Amino acid sequence: MKKLATPRFLIGVPPARHDEVLAVMAAALVSFGQPHLHAGLGLRRIPPFMECRCGLDLRLVFQREGDALVFHLCGTHDQVKAFLKNRR
Repeated sequence: MKKLATPRFLIGVPPARHDEVLAVMAAALVSFGQPHLHAGLGLRRIPPFMECRCGLDLRLVFQREGDALVFHLCGTHDQVKAFLKNRR
């Protein structure tokens, strides 16, 4: 499985936390589909997407598309709520 990021996701990544976000993306890729590994990432379903934590303040929203995890948003809790509201 591979990881992809949309332009919106890339814009949302704070430059100072770029490495941290990449590490969380890699961890999500490894633990996706293995519930016992989800706990450390705070991985949870928010249909039709998934969400995981990057520290206390950032959330990464993604979904599986074929053989890839596509990351759509990197933002705060409020930004995730707005993103989901506009997608439904």
